[in-house]
Amino acid sequence: MSILCHVYRGKYIESKHVVYAVVVGETGKIVYASGDPEYVTCIRSSLKPFQAAAGVKAGAVAAAGFSEAELALMCASHNGEEIHVKTARSMMAKLGFPVDFYECGSHYPYHRATREELIRSGIKPEPFHNNCSGKHAGMLCLAKHLGVDPTGYTNPDHPVQKAIFDLVKIYTGLEKIPYAIDGCSAPTMFLSLRKIAGLFQTLMIGEYPELRQVKQAMVNNPYLIAGEKRFDTDFITALRGRAITKVGGEAVRGIGIRTEQGETFGIALKVLDGNQRCMPVATMALLEHLDLLTAVEMESLRNYRSKKLLNHREIHVGDIRAEIE
Repeated sequence: MSILCHVYRGKYIESKHVVYAVVVGETGKIVYASGDPEYVTCIRSSLKPFQAAAGVKAGAVAAAGFSEAELALMCASHNGEEIHVKTARSMMAKLGFPVDFYECGSHYPYHRATREELIRSGIKPEPFHNNCSGKHAGMLCLAKHLGVDPTGYTNPDHPVQKAIFDLVKIYTGLEKIPYAIDGCSAPTMFLSLRKIAGLFQTLMIGEYPELRQVKQAMVNNPYLIAGEKRFDTDFITALRGRAITKVGGEAVRGIGIRTEQGETFGIALKVLDGNQRCMPVATMALLEHLDLLTAVEMESLRNYRSKKLLNHREIHVGDIRAEIE
């Protein structure tokens, strides 16, 4: 059984995306699976809350004087809006590091209005605009606190990355974790969907003090996690403290959610072809199928239950809708 995202042009199906998903309970037992729960994929930016946790656990975040909002940005794949850039600048100023210490590179903001304003003004993007700028400021924060040379902090053998891997090994119970290099140059891990779901169940349940702090920062600062018209921000806002989520590149997502009865679940989803366009739709279909959202929450997120496809004249020509077979 898989989640299928059908791409309609008019009333006809033109394309399909296959989505795997797994849900684990508090004992780590699988309570629902769509596709192979042991399917191994790259966690990409869904790893960010756990990378941030390494800085919290080491005491680096507190030593730097980072605010809760700045900790939230460490978990973000943000739009590059003014609030995101301003927060990243503040973090680097507190560290006393210039912008060229960043190893994430630069790209234009995801946020259309901000991107267009930069282009009109003839301003080139900086690393602060990079969607990973908060994560990288957090890694530099950890390097400073450890008293090590920050140069090369993205290298897999750097003490910063070793601290992150050691902590994730504790959370997952794994002795070895394969990895590759992410778009921002930092290492990212390959894990089974079951393990990714378990990470988010661990994040939500609050077993570890550093994860409780990370979760609260995300809950209290949802706009910093992504931004305008982004699912992560809107979902965290709508759930009002009983759920968090973090998307990753190539269409992976982790969710931690606590039911109204107090039970906590971890969820992982992966669109097999890596196309992000159907991820929010698939997520909503799964949560509705599992009856994990209230009527009020479903209404708040109604725009994500299907995706309208518009042509170049803004004419509605089709939709993306998810079905669970």
